[in-house]
Amino acid sequence: MTSPATTGAGSENIIEAAFAAYLAGRGWDVQRQMDYCDVVATKDGDTLKAEVKGRTGTSMGLDVDTLFGQLLRRFPADEDVSFIPAIVVPAEALAKIHRIPAWVLQKLRIKVFTVTEDGTVEQM
Repeated sequence: MTSPATTGAGSENIIEAAFAAYLAGRGWDVQRQMDYCDVVATKDGDTLKAEVKGRTGTSMGLDVDTLFGQLLRRFPADEDVSFIPAIVVPAEALAKIHRIPAWVLQKLRIKVFTVTEDGTVEQM
């Protein structure tokens, strides 16, 4: 069972911090809460913009749908090849992500990351 600190409204900040540390550890320059986006990271001329959701229990499906809408609004008006869209969710929300066909994620180049309760980040 998760502790109160890792669920609910405050859990997004925990997941966001774990993801930011993951990117920084891989050489990305990371900023949080930039340009109306949860995480913006740059490396070698690429810009990754990530939307993050926390552990929200029964509303996770709706939150994942909202997450995709937020991410799609971050796409640049032109076809900027240096823009990397990403979503970051708790590992237990991965099934909700799979409601989006894999070909759609591939076509839009959306990177999917999960964060476990112990803070481990994995790219799917």
